[in-house]
Amino acid sequence: MSDRLVRIEEHRWLGDKRSFVVHDQDNVCDKAVLDDIAAAESWLTFGPDTSVEARNRGYKVCPACAAKSAD
Repeated sequence: MSDRLVRIEEHRWLGDKRSFVVHDQDNVCDKAVLDDIAAAESWLTFGPDTSVEARNRGYKVCPACAAKSAD
């Protein structure tokens, strides 16, 4: 949880509105990806904070984040 973005540290799943990809902040593929989303202010959080809710809203789970969480 220490690598989560400061303004949204209470949310695990972070969507990128530009690409409709959702990233897992607890198993992020690359911290630079989150930094880019934050810099562009193109992020979206979900309620409830689950990958299922993100998929319900048309987002796809980042394959690299998903692979990392499977390790």
